[in-house]
Amino acid sequence: MVLPNFLLDSIPDIVLDTSVCININASGFAKEIINALPNRIIVLNQVFTELDCGRKNGCSDADDLRNLVNSGLIELRELNIAAMGLFEQLVIGPAGSTLDDGESATIAYADTNNAIAIIDERKAHRICRERFPCLSVACTIDLLSHPVVKESLGQKNHELSVVNALKTARMRVFPEHVGWIVQIIGAENVTKYPSLPRFARISGR
Repeated sequence: MVLPNFLLDSIPDIVLDTSVCININASGFAKEIINALPNRIIVLNQVFTELDCGRKNGCSDADDLRNLVNSGLIELRELNIAAMGLFEQLVIGPAGSTLDDGESATIAYADTNNAIAIIDERKAHRICRERFPCLSVACTIDLLSHPVVKESLGQKNHELSVVNALKTARMRVFPEHVGWIVQIIGAENVTKYPSLPRFARISGR
């Protein structure tokens, strides 16, 4: 099964949200995945700050991200004035129409720099559809399913990277991606991963 993937159509910059960084780190093949992608990879300081807050829970994602930055695989950036104004609009207001700092920074940067926002949260995708219809938004699975990533990792490690992200990071899976995931993990294993949509876990019993 091959997923539709608009990342194949061009190679704009891509901007990773916090959960995406966590998923990629959890895959066990972060360097290989990032290095395989033809796009320039950007992370905002707000995302690094969110990852840094995980230290108190024993998470090392901030260190993992820093290593990727130091290796030249990811660029850590700040929001400019225009993006900061959009960021503030996204973090201030009623709970139903606002997002956390990492998501807001990712969207604000992507929208003002013609980049692709890589975000896994459903609410963020909804807000992008409603408020930024011209913004390209993707998710972790769009990165993992990219043909160059699969080719670079090889089938065995590619499958392992997906399983690791599901198991360790509880990577979120949109309904349209369930078939692709099941093809990798096997229908008999869907109940093992609570981040899969409920309908998939029920049908797998």
